[in-house]
Amino acid sequence: MSIAEKAIVYATLILADDNVDVSADKLEAITRAAGVNVEPIYFSLFAKAFEGRDVNELLLNVGSAAAAAPAAGAAAAGDAPAAAAAEEKKEESEEESDDDMGFGLFD
Repeated sequence: MSIAEKAIVYATLILADDNVDVSADKLEAITRAAGVNVEPIYFSLFAKAFEGRDVNELLLNVGSAAAAAPAAGAAAAGDAPAAAAAEEKKEESEEESDDDMGFGLFD
């Protein structure tokens, strides 16, 4: 990540910390005050990305959606754990059969 990209991210976090809406003008003012040259496209990109969104809320809930997805998938699957257990037993029995035939790793 370049210095300009880091500066625009930090400017966004500064505005969010002060409970100020993220806008292109405010981001530009902060980065200019810091003495960092940032391409003008970044100001509008970040302003549009965070328009009407609470940055603090986004930061606090980064992992909550990802953690809920596997739980929902497991609940919907229902009998998936039983099927997985049956597959594990099947795989174990195949491994044991190789040992019985004398095809061990160090033979």
